Amino acid sequence: MRPAVVAPLVALAVLAALPVFVGGGYGRHLFILAFIYAVVASSWALTLGYGGIFNFAHLAFFGLGVYGCGIAVKVLELSPWLGLPIGAIAGVVAAAIVCLPVLRLKGIYVVLITFAFAQLCMHLILTQSGVTGGTQGMVSIPTLKIGDYNFARDGRLAFYFSGLALLAVSTLALLAIVRSRFGIGLVALRDNEDYAVSRGVSVARQRLIAMMASGALAGLAGAYYALYLRVASPDIFGFGLMSLVLSMVLVGGAATVYGPILAAFLLTFATEAMIELGAWRFIIVSLLMILVVRFAPGGLFSILERLAPKRWAARAAAKAGDGGVPAA
Repeated sequence: MRPAVVAPLVALAVLAALPVFVGGGYGRHLFILAFIYAVVASSWALTLGYGGIFNFAHLAFFGLGVYGCGIAVKVLELSPWLGLPIGAIAGVVAAAIVCLPVLRLKGIYVVLITFAFAQLCMHLILTQSGVTGGTQGMVSIPTLKIGDYNFARDGRLAFYFSGLALLAVSTLALLAIVRSRFGIGLVALRDNEDYAVSRGVSVARQRLIAMMASGALAGLAGAYYALYLRVASPDIFGFGLMSLVLSMVLVGGAATVYGPILAAFLLTFATEAMIELGAWRFIIVSLLMILVVRFAPGGLFSILERLAPKRWAARAAAKAGDGGVPAA
C-alpha cells in the first residue's frame, strides 16, 4: 500500500487506541477539541486552498451550526441527535446566502463581503437575546445520549470516539470531493480561471457547491461542539477563534486536506501548553504562521512530503506538474 494510504490509517489506529493510555478527562477533552477544529480547518481549506476563494465567513458557518443546534435542542426541545443535521443545514443555508453576491467577484471584494456577513451573523445573535441569550449566550444545552447512557460519562469516552468518527467521515468526504472531476475543476479555476471557463467549467456552480460543502461540514462540527460543551457563545464569531483556525489552515497547508488536520492537533495542544503566557501565545502562533508562509508556503504538509519516501514525493511532483489536484 502507498504511504499516502498507510499513514492516515496508522494515525487513525493510533487515535482509536489512545484512550487506553490517556485515561484523564482533560486529555480527552483536548483531543475532542482538536477533532472539532480539524474538521473546521480542513473544510475551510476546500474553499480557501483548493478553490482560491477568500472566504472569511467560514467561522460564521461554524457559529450558526452551534446556535442552530442549540436553538433546536434547547428552545424547540428536539432530540440532540436531530441537532447535528440541523447544524449542518444551517451551515449549508448560510453558505448559499453568502455565496450569491460573491459568485462573480474576486480578491478583496470577496474578503469584505464574507467578513461583513460574519459580523452580521454575530450582530443577529446578539440582538435576538430572547432566543439566543444575547451576550450571555446559551447554557445547559442538552447533550447526546443513547438510552440512559450520557456521552459525558466515563471521562468523555463516547464523545472521544464519536468526535474521531466525525473527523474520519469529514476527511473521507473532503478527499472524495478534491479527487473528483469537480475537485479538478475547482483547482483549475483557482490556477487559471479564463482557461478553465473556456473548457466548460462553470465559476458560479463550482463556487456554490464548494461553499455549501464546506459550510455543511463546518455547521456539523458546530452542532457537535454545542452538544459537547453544552454552551453557545457569541465569542465563536470573534476574531480570536477565526485567527486560530486560519492559522491551522495556513500552517498545515491550505491546498491539502491532511495539512490543516495535522496543524489542528499541533496548535490545539501547543496553545494549551502556553496558556500561562496569556496573550503572548497568540503572538507566538502568529509568528509561527508568518514563518511557515514565508519559508514553506505549502505548509507543514509540504515539508513532510519532502521527507517522505522518494517514490511518494515523485508521484506528488508528477501530479503537480500535470496540473492535477494538489496533494491531499
